[in-house]
Amino acid sequence: MAAARERRRFRRVRPRELVADVDSARIADAMEQVRHISKATLHERLHRVRMAAGLAVQAGLAAALSYLVSHRLLGNPQPVFAPISAVGTLAASVGQRFRRTVELIVGVAVGVAIGDGLIYVLGTGAWQLGLVVTAAILVTIFAGASVAIVIQAAATAVLIVTLSPSTQNLEIPRFVDAFLGGGIALLVTAILLPLNPLRVLNRAARPALDLLASQLDVTADGLRNRDRASVQRALDRLRNNKEELATFVEAIEGAKETATLSPARWHRRNELTHYAEAADPIDRAMRNSGTLIRRSVTLIEDEEPIPEPMPDAINHLAESVRLLRHEFAVGDEPQQARERSLRAVSEAGRAYDEGVGFSGSVVVAQVRTAASDLLVASGIEQEEANRLIRRSFGDHRAPQGGGPEPDGGRPKPPTAPPVG
Repeated sequence: MAAARERRRFRRVRPRELVADVDSARIADAMEQVRHISKATLHERLHRVRMAAGLAVQAGLAAALSYLVSHRLLGNPQPVFAPISAVGTLAASVGQRFRRTVELIVGVAVGVAIGDGLIYVLGTGAWQLGLVVTAAILVTIFAGASVAIVIQAAATAVLIVTLSPSTQNLEIPRFVDAFLGGGIALLVTAILLPLNPLRVLNRAARPALDLLASQLDVTADGLRNRDRASVQRALDRLRNNKEELATFVEAIEGAKETATLSPARWHRRNELTHYAEAADPIDRAMRNSGTLIRRSVTLIEDEEPIPEPMPDAINHLAESVRLLRHEFAVGDEPQQARERSLRAVSEAGRAYDEGVGFSGSVVVAQVRTAASDLLVASGIEQEEANRLIRRSFGDHRAPQGGGPEPDGGRPKPPTAPPVG
């Protein structure tokens, strides 16, 4: 009896075990993706820490100096506002520290004026505090002030209302501390601890350009294998590149400011000009690459032909992005990046010759357009870049093997011809 029950239990359990075995591959694949995401997240966080390390040290030094000057030299027994002003100038205004210092002082002035005026008439208390903050915000918004001025005015009004009963003559020290904190922040940025602008830019550019290159490579492999899911993932990833690109653009502004303020960095101005001029075409290359990848998804869905040179062209485009980043980083003229961009266009021309469908012709067109953007990013004028693109693509009027040529052998015009 016991043996019979065991056999029946085994027969009941075995199908479930087989189902588990079938699902194990899916579970293992999912766990591998989770581990990959975790590693990527950790890498991104460490990169952010490296990006912010210099700014954090600058802010710490500026706060310490502001405290010492306000407390030791000016005799302020509670030097709170000066370090706050210094940190606010540095941490919240990369690339706009002159402007933010002025906004800080204007905001303090408005907050002091409104706070003092209403306290004199109404006294202090909870409802007076609410009224003062409301008035400070509405007045600054009516005057067309920036968000920074609005926040600074409201914060100063709060300090005036809450601290005035216990601290006499708060207004003048608040003004002095605003000047002191902002001035020391600029001093640290320009003289005492100026960051290397090229190093900051290289670190900021790496995530954006590596993201673009890696997703283009994924797209090329997906086209070779007709793997729609992987190309779709590349598209989704590239669509979420706003943070990387915003960091890059902000770093350019910060580097230009450093090169303007710091005498020790003036010799870097010409190199920074290349980066500054490259920001817009790199942004366009990303958007055009997004169109390329989106059309690649449609191409696979519609089962259009995929000539072998088409994925090769996209790989060359990805390598051009990597070379551009590397040559910018080492300060070389980006000749290799330019050559690889033109090779991508040449391969796209070969793919077009072998025969493509509607979405395929759009992919070819986007290779040309993205390559043109990269050439402009490398320092070539737009008109010259377009001429080089047309020359590398060649005179391809219609795909080869696209059927008989009508009208006495004249080439049949393609449905969606590539454009430069």
